[in-house]
Amino acid sequence: MFTGLIEETGRIVSVEEYGNGGKRFTIGASAILDDCSIDDSIAVNGVCLTVVMHDNNGFSVQAIAETLTKTTLGNLTVGSEVNLERALLPTTRLGGHIVQGHVDGTGQIASVTSLGNSWEIWIDIPAEFAHYIIPVGSICLDGISLTVARCTDTSLMVAIIPHTWDNTTIHNWKVGTQINLEFDIVGKYIERMTAVRQRTT
Repeated sequence: MFTGLIEETGRIVSVEEYGNGGKRFTIGASAILDDCSIDDSIAVNGVCLTVVMHDNNGFSVQAIAETLTKTTLGNLTVGSEVNLERALLPTTRLGGHIVQGHVDGTGQIASVTSLGNSWEIWIDIPAEFAHYIIPVGSICLDGISLTVARCTDTSLMVAIIPHTWDNTTIHNWKVGTQINLEFDIVGKYIERMTAVRQRTT
């Protein structure tokens, strides 16, 4: 489990094919290596992955074909910048929102507008997910916990402060960029419980 507060950005050092359509990524990092261990969970652009190797310069993770299909990880190449967050500790302040690292789907950047000291970014999303979005609700975009400023049935807008722009991969987003989407788990549980109750009453 994560909070969506990015600890640092890393760089893809190598990409290797493995298994049946999977990939192994080696990622250069520093801050998150302080207590890194094999089998730890690290969110890479919002995707929860397991550390299979680490040293003083970075760590390696593996993504199976299913993960590559549902997320944007398959688009990563050597040199790509990625958002990194270690799993939440019980003693950590939940400064963002509850993020599982389980990506629901992908969206596409529709526009990036600079307002001088902030940015407004519109993202096109699949219409099937529209009911999970509410104004001033939480959403996780490429692992970043953000607040929905405005929304339609097929898009949402987030307002970005300079700190977030500078310290995440958002500064790389351009029109057409594909990003990972994870919607608030609370809404998904409510939807599921309501559907089951309706079928059994």
